[in-house]
Amino acid sequence: MFERTAKLVTKQFATREDYDAAQARLKKAQAALASARASVAAADSALQETEVAVEYTSIRAPFDGVILRKYADLGDIVAPLASTDQSKGAVVSLADMGSLQVEADVAESNFPSVRVGQPCEVQLDALPDLRLAAMVRSIVPTVDRSKATVLVKIGFVDPDPRILPEMSAKVAFLSRELSAGETRPVLTIPRAAVVRRHQQQVVFRVRGERVQEVVMGSAQVLGDRLIVRGELREGDQVVIDPPAPVSDGARVRIEPL
Repeated sequence: MFERTAKLVTKQFATREDYDAAQARLKKAQAALASARASVAAADSALQETEVAVEYTSIRAPFDGVILRKYADLGDIVAPLASTDQSKGAVVSLADMGSLQVEADVAESNFPSVRVGQPCEVQLDALPDLRLAAMVRSIVPTVDRSKATVLVKIGFVDPDPRILPEMSAKVAFLSRELSAGETRPVLTIPRAAVVRRHQQQVVFRVRGERVQEVVMGSAQVLGDRLIVRGELREGDQVVIDPPAPVSDGARVRIEPL
């Protein structure tokens, strides 16, 4: 509009007063535009400030997991380092169920035989029939002098969904990885239960108040025990270190330990 009025003034089709009025309107419109742009910038700044404030109200976990315990309630003050009774140092306790590890105290004398990457077998007290393949993930480079042990962390090769945090477990450190056939449970008896009778290796199984002689045949040694194959079954009671007079059908008496 201002440019059109300026052209009309040049051609003397408009007065000087019309030109001044058009120029005043232009400056006013430019000032209004600048003011609007400043308002938009201020609104953008306020929006960013609000978004930051909203972000402060959200707590995000550093990984996917399961909440084990909640420490803070609605209205509590949360601070990184709680210095008063009214403030909380943590909101929740979170566990990554896919990366659970077993922490085992290894005797200082046995520590040289443990290495990172060594295969292990884990048995959980809650699931005694389950044997889980595992591996030494790390060894804490310090000794607990009060117990003369070294802390070893073992990770599961194939985690089981039934494993829960704080479960108690037993760990067997293996010299090599087990084959598929070796992972199945086997029945064993103490080597002291086997004696030689009539040129044969036999075991005396308790049946009521008498013993029954059971021929062992060939047996595979597993530490201080023998792997049983044949008549003996899980739950059978056998005589440990049977004296020479004991024979098939002999009367025995079981005494509690």
